[in-house]
Amino acid sequence: MQDFLMLRDHSPQQIAGLLELSHTIKQRPGQWSSALQGKSIALLFEKPSLRTRASFAAGINRLGGHSIFLDGAEVMGKREPVSDVGSNLALWHEAIVARVFAQNTLTELAKASDKPVINALSDQCHPCQAMADLLTLQECLGDLGKVHLTWIGDGNNVCQSLMAGTALTGMHFQVVTPEGYAPDAALLAEAQAFAKASGGSVTLEHRLSQLQATDAVYTDTWLSMGQQRDADQLLRDFAPYQVNSALMSRLKARYFMHCLPAYRGREVSAEVVDGPQSLILQQAENRMHAQNAILVTLLNGVEA
Repeated sequence: MQDFLMLRDHSPQQIAGLLELSHTIKQRPGQWSSALQGKSIALLFEKPSLRTRASFAAGINRLGGHSIFLDGAEVMGKREPVSDVGSNLALWHEAIVARVFAQNTLTELAKASDKPVINALSDQCHPCQAMADLLTLQECLGDLGKVHLTWIGDGNNVCQSLMAGTALTGMHFQVVTPEGYAPDAALLAEAQAFAKASGGSVTLEHRLSQLQATDAVYTDTWLSMGQQRDADQLLRDFAPYQVNSALMSRLKARYFMHCLPAYRGREVSAEVVDGPQSLILQQAENRMHAQNAILVTLLNGVEA
């Protein structure tokens, strides 16, 4: 592993190895307290962040490393080309963690840098979030090959990373979106091919009535940062897709998932997101552990 830009770039064995290492680091953190000793990581963020920024900074510190935050919107683009930013940061830092608007920015950074680049969110995918979600499901349900996960809402970057992640781990993943809001067709087809090889499945529906019983239901905000959409039209299109107690009961779902921030009363009812079935805080905590596993693998050559 040289970079961590998209889950599709990695084999099922690598994903399984990262999950195993995530568990190990979470259970025995003291054994990893000097894994990044003397190493510096650049956190380059074009977009605001709570969980991603805080979890990376805390995780790097717990591994004995040092992080520095840079406002990507100020240093990239008009001020300096992405390639110059990547090549310069690589002179002083052992890795670059980048949260960006466009996936192409990550590609440019990785091409310019001879140090690992980690995708902390782009318009196309959010692989660190997906790894935390897989870790959470594994903790709650065990063998991922027996897990059924349902995504309800927008076919956005998180959905597209979960398509790849569930497919590579042999899970059964059903996606339901309003017409016109489906995930990228090429990424969907690719995930379905991965799933066929792993014994899992990835399906797309547009009617809630077509959904099968599931272990967990996952949703995300309908209004993603940086998207140019008609908010009033979007809310009308998505209104029937709210996750609430009635839908959770109909699908026999044991757990609810959301990558946050959540808008109570919009994509999910308060009784669900704040209820006993909700895994939102476990997901948020596991961001740090999954990301630590990625950092250790990339920087220390641990097998994954």
